[in-house]
This record gives sequence, C-alpha cells and structure tokens, in this order.
Amino acid sequence: MKRDVIVVTAAYGRDRINALGGQQAVIPIIAAAGAQGIEIRRELFSDKELLSLTGLGHTIADASLVAYYSVPEALFTDEGQLNPELDRHLEEAEQLQARCLKYALGNYPRGFGFTGLRNKLASHALQLVVENDQTACGKLSAMKAFLTEGGEALSRCGITFDMGNWLWVGDDPLAAARELSAAVSYIHVKAAVPQGEGWRAVALDEADSLWRETLNLLPPAVPRGIEFPLEGDDLVAVTRRYVDLLREE
Repeated sequence: MKRDVIVVTAAYGRDRINALGGQQAVIPIIAAAGAQGIEIRRELFSDKELLSLTGLGHTIADASLVAYYSVPEALFTDEGQLNPELDRHLEEAEQLQARCLKYALGNYPRGFGFTGLRNKLASHALQLVVENDQTACGKLSAMKAFLTEGGEALSRCGITFDMGNWLWVGDDPLAAARELSAAVSYIHVKAAVPQGEGWRAVALDEADSLWRETLNLLPPAVPRGIEFPLEGDDLVAVTRRYVDLLREE
C-alpha cells in the first residue's frame, strides 16, 4: 500500500528555513521529493508573511501538494475555554486551502459541551486535528477523555498521533497506539533518543525500532508526516529517501 506522506517544514529547522527565505522556499523541494503534502507551521511565519497566506496557498496547490496547517497553540486555554483565536486560525487555514488545522489539546475540561465547537466547524470544509504534545495535557489519559466525552460531536475532529511525544510525557507509544488507533487521522512520524533528563528527536536511521513498531499499530491508510530532522547538502535527496521509506513501510 502506498500512503500519502506529508513533510513538516519544521523538519528542516528554523535556521535553514530562514536561510532559504521562508517556508515557501521548501515547497519545490518537497514536491521534487515526491511527497503529497506540506505541513505549514504558523510559528515560522513573520508578521508580513501572515498577510500573504492566500498566495502561499496557491503556490502549494500549483505544486500539486496538499496543505496542512499547524498552529503552536492549544484548542483549550489554561482556563478550559476554547482558544479565542480559533476563528482566526480557521480563516488562515482556509486561505492556505489547508486540509486540516492542527492544535495541541490543552487543558481540556471534563464535561465540556461540544455543541459550540461542532457548529463552528460545520461552516468549514477542513478537519480539526488535536495532537498529543510534550506537556501533561498531551498525556494518554487526557487524550482518551477528550475522545470519549466528545463522542459523535467530534465527527469533524481527529487525532494527530505524534509517535515521539509520548516519550516526553512518560507514556508508552505502543500502548497509546493501541488505545487511540481508531481515532487517528494523521501521524507525525518522530523518533527520539534520550538526552540528559529528556529526549531529542533524531532521523529514523539513528533510532531503534520503536518508531516502526508504533507505526505498525496505527491505521495504515492515514497520511504520515515527517517531523524528524531532515538535514544535508541535498535536501531533495534526503527528503525523497524518507518519503519513499514511509510510503512503502
């Protein structure tokens, strides 16, 4: 089975992105590597670039890529309210012609009423995906509660399963894959190795087999995003190597 592979622009590193001239500069690299899509990161934009999202969306589409839009914020605030900038971020995602908008979960309040969120998403064609991040809010117990209590109201939502982030919060990626697999609509492929008291993301060639074991427990047909370091003199060749690997794995 050949899967869609999405390349996260952050995989090239902020310094490399800036040196190349911004995220638009890696669009031809990702297209030439044979990927199906690009994940645009809001944190890598300048204020000026945020005013040109429609043009960027056209450039992505012209390269025959689909766009994913990642916002470095949480769906729920520390006070347990919906992100007050959700409407703005949905509009930005639509300007990019994005297939989905990605948040971290944040401080999900048990018993939250999902009607307002469901109605808000009903007027947009894209999907909202919530990722397990590297905070306590991204632990398996929190993600399970969100999915269980949301029920059918979450029909326009999905899970971005970040394979590596479970390690940062002390959860077992394999257990998380077994528990959440049915709700996963996007996978962030990430391998990590211990560093000091924490972890460091590494290329798949530098990791053990945990990433492959985890991937094998997840839905085989959902898009797979490259979110580990892509480094080297020939970025097309480096990117193509992992695009081909993840498409066939």
